Amino acid sequence: MSDSIKHECGIAFIRLLKPLSFYQKKYGTALYGLNKLYLLMEKQHNRGQDGAGIATIKLDVKPGNRYISRYRAMGSGAVAEIFEYVQRKFADVQARTPELLNDADWLKENISFTGEVLLGHLRYGTHGKNSIENCHPFLRQNNWMTRNLVIAGNFNMTNVDELLEQLYELGQHPKEKADTVTVLEKIGHFLDTENQEQFDRFKAEGYSNVEITHKIAEHMDVANILRRSAKTWDGGYTIAGILGHGDAFVMRDPAGIRPAYYYYDDEIVVVTSERPAIQTAFNIPFELVSEIKPGHALIVKKNGTISEEQFCEPLAQKSCSFERIYFSRGSDAAIYRERKQLGRLVCRQILEEVNYDLQNTVFSYIPNTAEVAFYGMVEGLHKYIKNYQKETLLKRADKISDEELERVLSLAPRVEKIAIKDVKLRTFITQDADRQDMVSHVYDTTYGLIRRGMDTLVVLDDSIVRGTTLKQSILRILDRLGPKKIVIVSSAPQIRYPDCYGIDMSRMGEFVAFEAAISLLKEREMENVIFEAYDNCKRTQDLDKELIANYVQAIYEPFTDEEISDRITQIITPKDITAEVKVIYQTLNNLHKACPGHSGDWYFSGNYPTPGGNKVVNRAFMNWMEGKNQRAYV
Repeated sequence: MSDSIKHECGIAFIRLLKPLSFYQKKYGTALYGLNKLYLLMEKQHNRGQDGAGIATIKLDVKPGNRYISRYRAMGSGAVAEIFEYVQRKFADVQARTPELLNDADWLKENISFTGEVLLGHLRYGTHGKNSIENCHPFLRQNNWMTRNLVIAGNFNMTNVDELLEQLYELGQHPKEKADTVTVLEKIGHFLDTENQEQFDRFKAEGYSNVEITHKIAEHMDVANILRRSAKTWDGGYTIAGILGHGDAFVMRDPAGIRPAYYYYDDEIVVVTSERPAIQTAFNIPFELVSEIKPGHALIVKKNGTISEEQFCEPLAQKSCSFERIYFSRGSDAAIYRERKQLGRLVCRQILEEVNYDLQNTVFSYIPNTAEVAFYGMVEGLHKYIKNYQKETLLKRADKISDEELERVLSLAPRVEKIAIKDVKLRTFITQDADRQDMVSHVYDTTYGLIRRGMDTLVVLDDSIVRGTTLKQSILRILDRLGPKKIVIVSSAPQIRYPDCYGIDMSRMGEFVAFEAAISLLKEREMENVIFEAYDNCKRTQDLDKELIANYVQAIYEPFTDEEISDRITQIITPKDITAEVKVIYQTLNNLHKACPGHSGDWYFSGNYPTPGGNKVVNRAFMNWMEGKNQRAYV
């Protein structure tokens, strides 16, 4: 993606189903769980630019001994910092009494982080300050073991104000206005309620307080806690939690917006945000890794019982298609196939734009994240060529000449690596004019592949959001090669609407497609459409979110996709380049064909999977109209 969009968060959960001594004997280390947690987190490091954190819980610890450990760190190197911190604890043992590293029971009793339940989190902050206090996992502590709660998640709630009001009505006073706090306190409240109900029940049956503590742990109804907690949530989420005594859960929103994959056997339960992390860390085949169903929670009881239970009514599944296009690693077999298909499906538009002239067209891609879609595009070009050769050779009534036969059989797409990013170059200069010149040198180009004034250069991108990088650097870089025409192709459709479910993309002014539509409305003296949309947003902002429609869709309705693409071309094309420029976008229908299991397309269509999404997009538009450069959600 030539325009950077910040990633969402990621989780890694592990429950060891055997005693630590089992892993010591079988795998040669009692740190098996910690080692695997490190692998899972590093394999999802693409989701952790701002920070990371881990927490572990030891099972069946005697009173008076610490059983919850947590450590968090800031920055892109947070995962390494965390595990270096943990490793030092064991390095001290190695230096003094190395034989104790083989004593799993001693390690559990004396060294922190040697627990059977482990939770890791990789953070990109979509709102709020980037500080240790904002890093997951979060703790809600209590002297009663069964009232302790640890949570971490990949989520964003659209109705934080409503959820805060509900907490006030319960008598709570949250310390800040953030969805992490409201989620923690909402689950914590119903965890307290469950504890009290269980306590009253067993007290009435004549059990002592000590006996009741064990009874509560045994009979804790985790699914019921989650049902009560999530009843009014509106958002996209995968939330993992551990209760102090050892019960654990990972819950997924009812529309399946955010991803959650799991695997378990008789030794381990593992859940992550990305499937390949599990496959790599545990050498598990693709077909054995499952997805948590929307509106369900994977629940692991302290006794090792595993179940997937519904906590709310599932909605029509709208799993995020942007996960497939860009955010998740392409090493997932299904994602790899889908990205290739995106490249194949955009071939027809490309061929039409270059007038099927493959001899005078060079194909490339930028940046590296577009590589898989590029492979698919090349396969599509080869398929076209085979059909062309078949039609030419089989349907000729007259005899074909040797020269023409050679030309037809030798036809092939001219595929080249045109741009290579110079990872050493940093644009440290802050003055705009100087910095723009520096940005234009971030990519090195391969000279001599383009015939000046003769060739068309087609460059595939995985998506185009703002278009600023294209305008400020990439188009100028490509123009230096001397093509007569540059065709920029996005394997994703036009991004028109903000996200509100965990990806930092919430300001209308950030989208070049929106800028194009506004420009066209003004040019055609249709500003009334803009003001009517604003009036509708303003008029309905205080209604219940279930009664609100997406009024921003009216901004795009007067225009075809091609009209908006053409205006985008004008917006992003620098005045001082020689080549003709054209921008092509994937169609929405083709996106659905390529990613049939992930129909969450609100970025492109404006069809939000929850009512809160409509409220957020309207707020984003009002912010733009009122000149407020701020997120449309808390």
